[in-house]
Amino acid sequence: METLKTFDRFADFYPYYLHEHRDSTCRRLHFIGTSLVILILAFAVLSANWTLLWVLPLAGYAFAWVGHFFFEKNRPATFKHPFYSLLGDFVMYKDMLRGKVPF
Repeated sequence: METLKTFDRFADFYPYYLHEHRDSTCRRLHFIGTSLVILILAFAVLSANWTLLWVLPLAGYAFAWVGHFFFEKNRPATFKHPFYSLLGDFVMYKDMLRGKVPF
């Protein structure tokens, strides 16, 4: 049985998060999903169409989970570390845009 690794700070979690996202296709799928989340959220806010907020988890997680199950061949960190994982998605997105994490 696998033991749950604990992290006291996000700074300690993020290297683990990146290790779980070594496959470039998985990272690209995360990037697409996070981009969709940002676009849908912006559209929902600008149009005051709050029902679109229900689509956010589907848009974000569908791409990420395909990346993990079919390319990375691991379980998403979301299952064990949901809050740090969500933050990790956006930090990795920012780091990909800045060229710190390769596409």
